Amino acid sequence: MQSTNSRHAEEFPMSSTTTPRQPPLPPLTDGPHRKRIGLISIVACFGGLLFGYDTGVANGAEGPMAQELGLSLIQLGTVISSLVFAAAVGAVAGGSLSDAIGRRRTIIILALLFFFGTVLVVASPSGPEPGTHSTLGFGVLVAGRIMLGLAVGGASTVVPVYLAELAPYEIRGSITGRNELAIVTGQLAAFVVNAIIASLLGGHVDGIWRIMFAVCALPAVALFFGMLRMPESPRWLVEKGRYDDAAAILRTVRSVERADAELHDVERIAAEEANHSDVGWRAILSNKWLLRIVLIGIGVSMTQQLTGINSIMYYGTRVLEESGMSEQQAVLANIAFGVVAVVGGLIALRNMDRLDRRITFLIGLTLTTVCHCLVGVASMLLPDGNPLRPIVILILVVAFVFSMQTFLNIAVWVWLAEIFPLHMRGLGIGISVFFGWTTNGFLALFFPSLVSGIGITGSFFLFAGIGVLALFFVYTQVPETRGRTLEDLEEDVTTGAIHVVAPEDIK
Repeated sequence: MQSTNSRHAEEFPMSSTTTPRQPPLPPLTDGPHRKRIGLISIVACFGGLLFGYDTGVANGAEGPMAQELGLSLIQLGTVISSLVFAAAVGAVAGGSLSDAIGRRRTIIILALLFFFGTVLVVASPSGPEPGTHSTLGFGVLVAGRIMLGLAVGGASTVVPVYLAELAPYEIRGSITGRNELAIVTGQLAAFVVNAIIASLLGGHVDGIWRIMFAVCALPAVALFFGMLRMPESPRWLVEKGRYDDAAAILRTVRSVERADAELHDVERIAAEEANHSDVGWRAILSNKWLLRIVLIGIGVSMTQQLTGINSIMYYGTRVLEESGMSEQQAVLANIAFGVVAVVGGLIALRNMDRLDRRITFLIGLTLTTVCHCLVGVASMLLPDGNPLRPIVILILVVAFVFSMQTFLNIAVWVWLAEIFPLHMRGLGIGISVFFGWTTNGFLALFFPSLVSGIGITGSFFLFAGIGVLALFFVYTQVPETRGRTLEDLEEDVTTGAIHVVAPEDIK
């Protein structure tokens, strides 16, 4: 990963189409433009909040839902995983759509999908008698979950890109990372809402799971109306040749001097791109360095999912029940996962523009792998019936979630939003996240059967083994992105220089 500038000059000589690295941009200043960036990030992050709530609400709602609709284990797994597999499709479709029609318009469409998907889920008919299976109800429920999945997948790609393209590079990590904080906040909200509804209405009101899902409609409405007043990404506008519109928007989120200098850089890169006819898939397949960075992006996205974090977020109550807790204890204890995820997210945002992405990845994977091993050992040494077993396993799983959120989740989404060139940024992150969501989907589908078959011990030792392989992958393959403009990164990703030049050599 490391080399000298002389090696860079030898391996990547400057061609007639490559311009010298540009002088530093004017410094970032305070003012109304900083507040404007903050407002944009709050509104856009309703997409992350919806992402989190929709993926977390099943963790607590799945029991009453399965009981009322008479769902078998495999049907329950289908309901849960249908959202995740649809999210894989939504990630690619949303990324490509945002490259075609714009980031803002795509997010508005996603808000509509969130709303109408919620309506379908809540309206799913039950069988003629409580606990009896209804084919129609199952079909409507899965259709609603698929619609929500398309929205979740689209939001997972488009919102980080939108924020990264609007944010100054000095604070890009913390601005883009707010989306992941919104995701875990949504998951925590789902856990808390589930616990409150279960405590107040459980046993007294039929269909409490429908109320749990219905809450999702509120942030969907807020996202739709909020994005109607938000600007388009200036970088997307430049890529489409709308320079005046891009300049006007950029001057609302930067000082005038900084906006003009930054726009010059963006226009320069766009002009260089215009000399090459290949875009999208054709560009990826015709440039070995673009293909390599897409493959690394796929690996980073899959690595995040193979930690098993979403298995805990979807089935945390089931894991805690397996450890020896009662159903009610598990639902209440499950809130701890959401709390530490939010706390870890706040710490991660503070460190995002201070620690290199690679260092953050390596620390996170080391800690999560250690936690996996400790959970496996604890569940092996503490037999069923031991009063310490559920407490120890809860503490260790909480430590795992905290480590994951503090060092991995936010950093992964920020890195993915930064690494791809402008002309295929939506497609690049979409492809990467497609594989991440597909991995997530298979885990969601088979995790209940996995825990039932090999227990907590085998499941967490399996995740630990994958964690060791992930550490090797990150150490040998993942390049650094912190502290550089998107335009600087684009040049070195396209030429392959990013793989052989240390960040300190090229600043």
